[in-house]
Amino acid sequence: MRVLCALLWVVCAPQTIYAQKTATDANITGHVIDASTKEHIPFATITLQGTTLGVATDGTGHFFMKNMPVGQFMLKVSSIGYKSIEIPVTIIARKSQEINIELDAEALAVDEVVVSASRSETNKKTSPTIVRSATTKLFDSTASTNLAESMNFQPGIRVENNCNNCGITQLRINGLDGQYSQVLLDSRPIFSSLATVYGLEQLPVAMVERVEVIRGGGSALFGSNAIGGVVNIITKEPLRNSLSLSNTTNVLEGGTTDINTSINGSFVSDDYKMGAYIFGMVKDRDSYDRNGDGFSDVPLLNSETIGFRAYYKTSPYSRITGEYHHITELRRGGNAFDQPPHMADIAEQLDSKIDGGGLKFDYFSPNGYHRMSAYTSAQKIDRTSYFGVERDLNAYGATHDKTFVAGMQYIYSMDRLLFLPSDFTAGVEYTYNDLHDIYLGFGRDFKQSTDTKGLFMQNEWKSEKLNFLIGFRADKHNLVKDLVFSPRANVRYSPTENVGLRLSYSSGYRAPQAYNEDLHVDAVNNQMVIITLNPNLKPEYSHSLSASVDLYHSFGALQTNILFEGFYTDLDDVFTIEKIGVNSDGFIIKERRNATGATVKGISVEAKAGVADKFELQLGYTLQNSRYHQPERWSDAVEPQKRMFRSPDSYGYLTANANITQSLKASVFGNYTGSMLVQHCEGVIPQDEEKMTPDFWDLGFRLSQTFKLSALTQLEVSAGVKNILDSYQDDIDYGQNKDAGYTYGPALPRMFFFGVKFSL
Repeated sequence: MRVLCALLWVVCAPQTIYAQKTATDANITGHVIDASTKEHIPFATITLQGTTLGVATDGTGHFFMKNMPVGQFMLKVSSIGYKSIEIPVTIIARKSQEINIELDAEALAVDEVVVSASRSETNKKTSPTIVRSATTKLFDSTASTNLAESMNFQPGIRVENNCNNCGITQLRINGLDGQYSQVLLDSRPIFSSLATVYGLEQLPVAMVERVEVIRGGGSALFGSNAIGGVVNIITKEPLRNSLSLSNTTNVLEGGTTDINTSINGSFVSDDYKMGAYIFGMVKDRDSYDRNGDGFSDVPLLNSETIGFRAYYKTSPYSRITGEYHHITELRRGGNAFDQPPHMADIAEQLDSKIDGGGLKFDYFSPNGYHRMSAYTSAQKIDRTSYFGVERDLNAYGATHDKTFVAGMQYIYSMDRLLFLPSDFTAGVEYTYNDLHDIYLGFGRDFKQSTDTKGLFMQNEWKSEKLNFLIGFRADKHNLVKDLVFSPRANVRYSPTENVGLRLSYSSGYRAPQAYNEDLHVDAVNNQMVIITLNPNLKPEYSHSLSASVDLYHSFGALQTNILFEGFYTDLDDVFTIEKIGVNSDGFIIKERRNATGATVKGISVEAKAGVADKFELQLGYTLQNSRYHQPERWSDAVEPQKRMFRSPDSYGYLTANANITQSLKASVFGNYTGSMLVQHCEGVIPQDEEKMTPDFWDLGFRLSQTFKLSALTQLEVSAGVKNILDSYQDDIDYGQNKDAGYTYGPALPRMFFFGVKFSL
């Protein structure tokens, strides 16, 4: 009972802000209300710009900030579903003042703050680069439990399954393979090639505040291999005391279950000097056999995730932030699941243990002109695995992967440089990765150590109508002989407040090293497929150009936004994979080598409409063309092909949310995947061939009801269906000679889900 009382006291404690070493006795108190309904808004965030200080309103919508630094500041107030505002405030020693704030409801989150556009906080609407965000609102409405499930609901992005044995996925941006995209965790590139194999599936949405996506190479500041784009996973910040427990149970055809249970807590000290967000999730999914041949088409998956993000404010102008996560995962496909993998006819089993985390120190100068951060992050992966057929005892292997990142960044804000106010950003970054992949039964003992020393600089001139950004990144990669210089330029022009015109150029490169698909061992025709690197593999270089028109308009209470974006990427010495034969041990060998080049181009359209607290509709469609400059051969049995594989010429998505009542909500969501060219290797079929797939519609529906148990506690119950039409590949290979890589379309069949979430 004492423990329970203590926990309730922590959660319900009065919300105040910590005192400075020298008390100023300068206090601000007030409330935040809805401008239309005049109802108080609980848990709104109030921050003092240019400092580390911030507070959240309590359950009644009131706040109290005490012993604030003296001077002139901007008070920023924000809350989910409302337009953020900034209020000038003069703080005077030994004076208390009351500030009551009204927020206007907003359906489309136009003024959301993002960090991925220029490595510092920027208003999304006025950023020089188009940034799109996936937030907890999307995670909830699509019943997503991990990031892989939710990332399909972004324009120009597809998450696809590349193996129906182990369920390997990749995230494709603007039609390019997953290796062309930079995945970041809190803006740090600790996702190595190995980590990206299953990384998005391993991260629960419970730990994620939002995911920021930049399509194209306009964000080369994060790394020159961000050719397709950047996916920046921002973990949750502890803002107030809270606790939540949730469970989502999915039921597939035949009673196969996928059970996800999570617990999350946010704990903040009474003086707001320290805070921690703690998360944990357990996932348990059975294997699923679609065609009844006794071999899985969706792998068994058991995972556990635990971690935290915490901060300590060393002063009103500085703070230390730390993050840690631990993930264990077992996934297995094939047959004979009640036996060790070497007793199965086909088995792909991976047992992964992942530990990662980081530290960051931020400093803001009291005059507001200087910002500095120093950071370090690391991640360690230990994976034991079995890729084998015919009960092969020699098919066990192990992979060890270590990634380390360290860097510093400095920003100088100038009132005017030449003709406009500007921010100058400069920094250095060091990235190291050590990979050791051992499969002695396959004759593979692969070691790869890479390190990159990077320097980046840029200057952004900005105003309400014009942003102009020019910068570069210079990298010295240990596998590339010369220094790689990657320039970038972005411009935004808004002739009116509701029109945004953007143009972006960047260049980048990929080093001649092993990437995630090279570490995967595939099964086909009762043989294993090994990918090797051509000894003469050269770096791949890119040039990317994008242009967009972003339009906003309100028709009374109806808010609308439509975005047109064109993209063009030219690749030199593009990497491609060709089947070169069978070795003496009977393993199929494919080789990564350079092709002459390729071009990826297209246009994406995204439209949004909504009425605050009523409904929101969002849809996107991409039309693209991905072609090699010269026909490329992947098999002797098939004519050379210009068209890139697994790259549909059209795809799209939709989400629609409606508040039927204040507590009853409904959502509809779906993905469209157009026809694409895929490879089908001999085994079930007599020889290698190519196939144009049919198109697919994957639609879902969710209904949720929230019950207020008290002023600070609530219970949400939800239910729905994913892939209502059961849109699924109808010609999956069968039996022991199957081609596990011959998979396309939605990753999961129709399934019903039920959810419950308790929040305190």
